[in-house]
Amino acid sequence: MTPQTFIAKWQNSQLKERAAAQEHFLDLCHMLGEPTPADADPTGQDYGFEVGASKTTGGNGFADVFKRNHFGWEYKGTKANLDTAFAQLQRYAVALDNPPLLIVSDIGTTIRIHTNWTNSVSKTYEIAITDLGDAEKRGWLKSALSDPEALRPKKSRQELTEEVAAEFAQLARSLRDRGHVPEQVAHFINRLVFCMFAEDVKLLPETIFTRMLEQALEDPSEFERFARELFVAMRAGGRVGFEKVAWFNGGLFDDDLAFALTKEEIKLVHRAASQYWGDIDPSILGTLFERGLDPDKRSQLGAHYTDRDKIMMIINPVIVEPLTAEWQKAKAEITGLMAKATSSKGSTSTRAQNQAQVVLERHLKRLVEYRVLDPACGSGNFLYLALRALKDLEHKVQVEAEAMGLPRRFPQIGPEVVMGIELNPYAAELARVSVWIGEIQWMLKNGFAASQNPVLKPLHNIECRDALLTWVPEGGEGAGRWIEAEWPKVDAVIGNPPFLGGKIMRSELGDIAVATLFATYRGRVPPEADLVVYWVEKAATAIRKRALTRAGLVTTNSIRGGANRRVMDGISENMSIVAAWDDEPWTVDGAAVRVSLVVFGTLNDGEVPHLDGQPVTKINPDLTATEIDLTKASRLEENADVAFQGPVKIGSFEVDGSFARQLLTMPNNPDGSRNTDVIRPWINGIDVVRRRRDMWIIDFHERPEEVAAIYEGPFEHVRAVVKPTRDSNRRDRRRINWWMHGETVPGLKGSMSGLDRVIVTPRVSKHRIFVWVSSTTLPDSRLVVIARQDDEMFGILHSRFHELWSLRLGGWHGVGNDPQYTPSQGFETFPFPERLTPDVPADEYAGDTRAAAIAKAAKQLNELRENWLNPADLVRREPEVVAGYPDRILPVTAEAEKLLSTRTLTNLYNELPAWLQHAHKALDDAVAAAYGWPANLSDDEVLARLFALNQERASAQVDRALTKH
Repeated sequence: MTPQTFIAKWQNSQLKERAAAQEHFLDLCHMLGEPTPADADPTGQDYGFEVGASKTTGGNGFADVFKRNHFGWEYKGTKANLDTAFAQLQRYAVALDNPPLLIVSDIGTTIRIHTNWTNSVSKTYEIAITDLGDAEKRGWLKSALSDPEALRPKKSRQELTEEVAAEFAQLARSLRDRGHVPEQVAHFINRLVFCMFAEDVKLLPETIFTRMLEQALEDPSEFERFARELFVAMRAGGRVGFEKVAWFNGGLFDDDLAFALTKEEIKLVHRAASQYWGDIDPSILGTLFERGLDPDKRSQLGAHYTDRDKIMMIINPVIVEPLTAEWQKAKAEITGLMAKATSSKGSTSTRAQNQAQVVLERHLKRLVEYRVLDPACGSGNFLYLALRALKDLEHKVQVEAEAMGLPRRFPQIGPEVVMGIELNPYAAELARVSVWIGEIQWMLKNGFAASQNPVLKPLHNIECRDALLTWVPEGGEGAGRWIEAEWPKVDAVIGNPPFLGGKIMRSELGDIAVATLFATYRGRVPPEADLVVYWVEKAATAIRKRALTRAGLVTTNSIRGGANRRVMDGISENMSIVAAWDDEPWTVDGAAVRVSLVVFGTLNDGEVPHLDGQPVTKINPDLTATEIDLTKASRLEENADVAFQGPVKIGSFEVDGSFARQLLTMPNNPDGSRNTDVIRPWINGIDVVRRRRDMWIIDFHERPEEVAAIYEGPFEHVRAVVKPTRDSNRRDRRRINWWMHGETVPGLKGSMSGLDRVIVTPRVSKHRIFVWVSSTTLPDSRLVVIARQDDEMFGILHSRFHELWSLRLGGWHGVGNDPQYTPSQGFETFPFPERLTPDVPADEYAGDTRAAAIAKAAKQLNELRENWLNPADLVRREPEVVAGYPDRILPVTAEAEKLLSTRTLTNLYNELPAWLQHAHKALDDAVAAAYGWPANLSDDEVLARLFALNQERASAQVDRALTKH
C-alpha cells in the first residue's frame, strides 16, 4: 500500500474505532513494509491486538495494539480527544511493562507518538494522516514499529537539569554581585523554576510566565512588579490581569519577594523557560539552591543530584521488594477467590468475589498507611523517589486487580506518606516542593489530574529540626537540657545522612555540640565514630524496639572498620544486614568519595541477603560475605605496645632541611645543650610511598616551657609560627602547651628507645608497604610505627598473610578507596607465627630456622627495593651536618634527579616487576613455613586459618585471666 492510497482510504474516515482500528493498523504495516502482528508473533503474546494483560472482565485490554518493548497504541474515532486517550494509555502503561512509546491516534486525522523513557526528557511526534507522504514522518512511524530507540530524545533529565543549573548559576552570581542575600537569591531562583514547571504542566494559565518575560523584555523595569503580582496570586489564588491563577503556596510563595532583573538576565530566564520543564528532575531545586548560595559550587552533581538508580539501590530493598512480596501473597489469594467466583454461581460466587475485594482493600490500606522517613532529607531526593515508588506499587496493584476482575479506584497515596527531618529551613522547604513536583509529575505521567486548592499543600510531615538532639526547656528563661531527638514511628527509614569524620566533628560542630552528642549517645556510639553512624544507630535502635521494620542509609565506607563498625557489630547481633554495597562512588560537596550503602532489619521468610547485588548466605558487619566473620577477631595481648600511630602535630612544627641545618649548627644553648635534642628528621606517608622530601621537625616532646625555651632558636620559631594558631585551639591542653605537639605519644618514644631503626607503614595507601627508618626520625600521625628492628618482624609484616589480614580488618579511606592500617585492628589482632610474636625479643630467635629463613628473605626484599630506589650510579651519600643522623641521599646530576623522581614505591608496586614478585614469593614461602602451612593456600583459606589462630589465642587469654582471678 502506498502512502497516497492509505491517505485516500483513511482521511477523515467516519468509521467507528472498534470497527476500524485493526484494519487501520494492518494498512499502516503494509504501507511501512513492516510485518503485521500475526506475521511477527503468531502467539500474540508480545505483539498483537488487545494483548498485554487483557482484562478478565471481558473488556478491551489495556491497549488496542501492543508490541512488547516497543509501544502501546490506543485508537479513537476521527477527531476524538487524543489527550483523553493518552491519559487512558498512561494509566495502563504499567500493565504493559512501561513500553518506551505510548501512541494514540484517531482513525481519520492524527497519530501522536509520546516517548515514555524514565530518564529522558519527553518528546511528542505528531503526524497528520495527510502528512504520511512525508518520508521523515513515515520514518517516525516505522521506527515506532521496529526501532523505538531511534525516537529516544537525546537529552537525559540529568543533562537538562545540569544545563539549566549552569544558566541559573549566572543569574545567581549576578544577583549576588549586586549585594542580595544568598538565601533570598536561592529562594527567588527556585520560585522562577517552579513557575516554569507549573506553566508547562498547565497548572498556570497558558504560557503566562513566558508572556510575562516577553513583556518584561520590552521594559525590564517592569519585571519586578510583574513577578510580585504573580507570586502574590500564587500564594493564595487570585488573578493576574484577567487570568485566574490557582492557589499554590506550600511555603514557596509565602511572600512577594522578587528582584529587579536586567534585560540580559531576563533573556537568560526566557531562554531557560523555552525548555520543557514538565520533565525537570525535582533535584533541580537542590541544585539551584546550592548555586544561589554559591554560584561556583559544583556539589550539586552529587550532594543534591544523586542519580536515581543509586537512590533506588536503597529504596528497592527497603520498600519496594518487601511490599511487592506482600502483594504477591495477596494476589495469589485473590486469584484463587476470583477463580472460585467464576466457577461458582449465586451467593457462593458473590461471597468469593467479596472476599477477594476484602483482600485487595486490606493490601491497599497497608500501602496507604505505609510511612517512610528520611531523617536527614536535604532537598528531598530520597523522599520524592520513595513517594514515586509507593505510588507505582499502588498503581500496579490497582491495574493487576482490575485485570483479575475487581474495580479500581482513584490513587489514594499522596505526599503525606513520606516524612522528613532537616535542620536547614531552606532545604526543608525545598524538600517539600520537590516532593510536590514529584507527586504532580507522577499523576500527570500516569494519566491523572494533579491536586488543586492548593496545588502545594503544606507538608508538615517534613520537619525543620535536629534529627539527633532536642532541647527541653526547664527552669528559668533560657534554661533546659539536650535529650535524644525522637523520630516519628514509620515503617522504613532511608537517606543520606551528613558525612563528617569523627576527627573533624569538633572543628565543624563545636565543643559543646560534640560533648552533648557524646554524652547523649554514650554506650551506643563510640566517640571516635563518624557523624553518619549516629543515624545508623538510631535506626537500629528503632528496629530493636519494633518501631521500624527496615532501614537503608548511605554511609561512609569506613563503616566497615574501626570505631564505626562497632555499631554494625550490634546490628549483626540482633537483626540482619539485608543488602549492602560495600564500595560505591558518590559525590559530596563536589568531591568524589567512596561510600557503603547498607540496608538492615528483619529478613522475611524466603528472603536472601544480597551483597553488591549478588545473593549470599549472610553479610558480616564489615560488609563481607565470607563464612569467617573477621569482625569477631580479638586483640591479642602478645601484640600490645608495639605498634603506634605517629604524633599529631597540630601546628606547623615541620621545617625544611635548609632551615633545620641552620638550627642544628647554631652554637650551644645557655645550658650547654645542642639543638640536636629537639630537631629530628620528619616523614609522612608521602615520604614513604614517593621520595623523601628532606623535611625535619621541632619536637620538644613533653618538656616544660621553661626547659623548651632553653633551645632558643627552635623555641622562638615555634612561638612565631605555631603559637598564633594554637592560641585559638578549643582544647585547653593544646592551647596552654602550645610548644608541644598536639599528641606526643609517650609510649612510642619509650618503645623506640634503644632501637637503631623502626618499621613504618602509611595509615592509608594504595599498597600495603613497610619500610625501615632511622629511630632518630619522627613519623607523622599518618604513619603507623612498629617499634621493632629485626628483619623477622619486617618479613612477617610484609608477607601476604599479614597483608590479607590487615586489608580485611583495616577499613578503607579517601577518594581512591585506599586500604587503611590501624594499630588496633591491622596489627594487634594479627596472630603471628608461634614463638615469633611481638612479645618475644628478637635475640630469642637464635637457632630458629624458621626465623632465619624469614630474615633472609626480608633482607633480600629490602635490599633489592633500596637498590632500585637509589641506584649507586645515580646517587651519592653525604653525612649530615651533625653526627647521629642518617646520611643524606642526593642525586649525582640533574638528569639523575629527574630519573629518580619516578622511582617511588608506589610506581614500583604499580608495575610489580618479576624480580619483586619473586622476592615477595620467597618471603611468603618462608612465612608459610613458619606457620607450618602450605604455601599455596587460597586467600580465604589463609584468612580462615589466621582467624582460627586468633580465636584460639584469645580464648587462652581469657583462661589466663580467669585463672589469675
